[in-house]
Amino acid sequence: MNTPKGYRFSTIEANLKYSGRKDLGLIVSDLPAAAAGVFTTNKFQAAPVVMAKSMLDTRPFARAVMINAGNANACTGEQGLTNCRRTMELVADAVGLMPEEILPASTGVIGMQFNMAKWEAAAAPLAADLGKSTAEDFSRTIMTTDAFNKIVSRTVEIEGKPVTLLAVAKGAGMICPNMATMLAVFITDAAVEPAMWQKIFRAGVDESFNRVTVDGDTSTNDTVFGLANGASGVTVTEATRPAMQEAVTAVMREIAYKLVQDGEGATKVIHINVTGAQSKEDAELAARTVGHSPLVKTAMYGRDANWGRIVAALGRSGAQFDPDDVVVTMCGVELFRNGQPTDADFDTMLEPYLKEVDIVLDIELGHGDGAYTLLASDLTHKYIDINADYRS
Repeated sequence: MNTPKGYRFSTIEANLKYSGRKDLGLIVSDLPAAAAGVFTTNKFQAAPVVMAKSMLDTRPFARAVMINAGNANACTGEQGLTNCRRTMELVADAVGLMPEEILPASTGVIGMQFNMAKWEAAAAPLAADLGKSTAEDFSRTIMTTDAFNKIVSRTVEIEGKPVTLLAVAKGAGMICPNMATMLAVFITDAAVEPAMWQKIFRAGVDESFNRVTVDGDTSTNDTVFGLANGASGVTVTEATRPAMQEAVTAVMREIAYKLVQDGEGATKVIHINVTGAQSKEDAELAARTVGHSPLVKTAMYGRDANWGRIVAALGRSGAQFDPDDVVVTMCGVELFRNGQPTDADFDTMLEPYLKEVDIVLDIELGHGDGAYTLLASDLTHKYIDINADYRS
C-alpha cells in the first residue's frame, strides 16, 4: 500500500481504556500541511471537536493528527477541554511540535474524564515509536466496535506527476450524516492552497461520508481531518483542481462504503438511488427515510423484497410526488408501478441477488430532475447485542 510522502506514524498501547491492544495513534507531517476539517452537527460536541474547530478557524495549517480510542472525552465539561489541551501539550513537547499544530480526536464511551496520569506516561513512548508504525497500524489503533480496519490508498497523476492519497477511518455504529461515530484522516503529499483544500475536502465529504447511514444516529465526536503537505513537489492549481477533486472524492467514497459494510452486525450494503424528485433536497428526504427505516433494514436482512415497507417509508418522507408515478426496482427487478405491485414473481427472481452483500434499490418518483444516492446497512440481531453491552 502506497503512503504519501512526508508522513510518519506512531501507535502505542496507552491503556487509556482498553488493555492488550493499541489505543493511541499519531500521524505527523514532516512539513506544515494545509489542514481541513469537517465535524459533527450534533449540538453535544466533544472536547476534541470544540478544540479542533477552534484551531482550524484561526490556523489553516497543521503538522499532526492525534486520535485515542475508548474514551470520547464528550460531555465532560470544562475539565474535558482542559484535559484535551493538556494531552496536546504533552505530546507536542515529546515530539518537538507546538500544541496548536496537533489536531485532536477521540472515540469511545461518552461522559468519562481522561486519566491524565496515563496520558503523561504515554507521551514519551508515543514519540519514541514515531516512524516505526505504519498507516495500517494506525487504522487498527483507532478502532472501537469495528469488525475490521478501514484504509484506502491511491496514487494518481496530476499534470503527469504522481500524487498519493491515503485515508483511514473507524466507524461501525452511530453512523448517520451529517457525519457519524466516525473518525477519518485523509492525507496527501500534494500541495494545495488552504482555501482550495477546504473546498475540495468539503465537497468530497458531502459526496461520500455524508451519504451513508447505519442506524440514523449522529455522534458527538464525528470528525474528518485532511492534511496536504506538498512533499511530492506537485502543486494543485485551478487547472488541475478537477482532477484532484475526482481523486479525493473517489478515495472518500471507497472508505465510506467500508463504514457501511462494517455497520454493527451488518450483512448488507443497500445502494438507494432516488431519481425523478422535485429537487435534490426531496430526493435526499426520500432516500434517507427509506435508508433509516428499521422495517426496510430488517427486511433486507431477512432477504425479503418487501416493497410495501419501501413505499410506506417514501410516503412519510415529506418528498413531493404522485404515488401513481412511483417506480421501485430492486436489483434490476421491478417491484412496484402505477400505485401497485407488478405481476413479476419477484421473490423468486430476487432470491439469488438478496444473498449478496450489495443490494441496489432504484426509486423513480416521476416528479422532476432531483436525484440522490445513499448507502445504508441492514439491521440485524447482532446490532442489539453490540449496543446493549457497549458501555460495559
